Amino acid sequence: MIESLGARFRALPFEIRQYLLITGNYWAFTLTDGALRMLVVLHFHQLGYSPLEVALLFLFYEAFGVVTNLVGGWLGARLGLNRTMNLGLGLQIVALGMLMVPSAALSVPWVMAAQALSGIAKDLNKMSAKSAVRVLVPKDSANAGSALYRWVAILTGSKNALKGAGFFLGGALLTWIGFRGAVIAMAVMLAVVLGLSLLRLKADLGRGKRKPKFTEVFSKSRAINVLSAARFCLFAARDVWFVVALPVFLYDQHGWSHWTVGGLLAIWVIGYGGVQTQAPRLTGLVKGGPRFVTAFWALALAGLPALLALLPLAEVGWLVAGLLAFGVLFAINSSWHSYLIVHFARADGVSMDVGFYYMANAMGRLAGTVLSGWLYQMHGLSVCLWVSAALVAASALMALALPGQRHMA
Repeated sequence: MIESLGARFRALPFEIRQYLLITGNYWAFTLTDGALRMLVVLHFHQLGYSPLEVALLFLFYEAFGVVTNLVGGWLGARLGLNRTMNLGLGLQIVALGMLMVPSAALSVPWVMAAQALSGIAKDLNKMSAKSAVRVLVPKDSANAGSALYRWVAILTGSKNALKGAGFFLGGALLTWIGFRGAVIAMAVMLAVVLGLSLLRLKADLGRGKRKPKFTEVFSKSRAINVLSAARFCLFAARDVWFVVALPVFLYDQHGWSHWTVGGLLAIWVIGYGGVQTQAPRLTGLVKGGPRFVTAFWALALAGLPALLALLPLAEVGWLVAGLLAFGVLFAINSSWHSYLIVHFARADGVSMDVGFYYMANAMGRLAGTVLSGWLYQMHGLSVCLWVSAALVAASALMALALPGQRHMA
């Protein structure tokens, strides 16, 4: 059976084979990344860390992602996306190795350093995967724009479904084999994936025709700059209540177990990823150019956290229902944004535009993560939700500065 699958894989067109390899690589990385985040949140909160202290454990994870996307996009254009992707896998293995030390050695600075490496690894891997799609998608098709949107939606949606599975895996592994056993198991899995990636990925994938200067990573495109600012607000709006505040609220206020918290967030992210794969159909229901479509879906999302903030959060049913509805609309917004960046990016040196955009994404996650811990500790979940609504509304306003021409999908 394995030989038959191998023969079918080799019979596929080269671009499809490379796309599948990149997607599989991205899947494996994302599974461990989601599991590690849930492990760190639950394990260190159990050890007595406050919500703000837990959030600060991720400070370097997000902060280094900002720098990584800038430098990584430039390196991808100069060296090839396969090298930056494999470098990301290798760094994640090192980060997991740092967390294998005995519990007594897991000091805050040590965990923050491990998370810094993990943040670098994640953004190298993601930037490489998203940029590679633009390089590999067939360009001679009459529906090249639609094909690009579909490929991006499948990659992004499947990645987020795996990230959700990672949340569940993290909670389950913490229950079954403990923190140290979990990170050892994940490091072994990634080492196998890295070996396959080194053997099979094309050597010069995504390498630019010329050697770009580092200053070129700062985009001169108005569309990319506006989209990046909107992305910052969008992801800060998600993480300001989702990353620390929500799991700690469910654990503390409703008495949920690690398994239950991890399971809910897993279901949310898996469903979110599933919706993303269908985003081309859903966004097609709203006719118009990038400006109108982006603003429309952002405004639709902005009302949800505001509504949740007005509802009695002691009733967990309202919270779960609102969380699921937020996931659907956020998935549509995220997938549409992910398509627009690869659509607006330069054909030669796409990784630099994508890297700049995901730098803004990382800055949004950084701001949202820190605010999630601080606002929850000082004011509770309702304030986190109001801030989320304001950030999404700001994203909608920024979208009005995007180009108004009709999109290609």
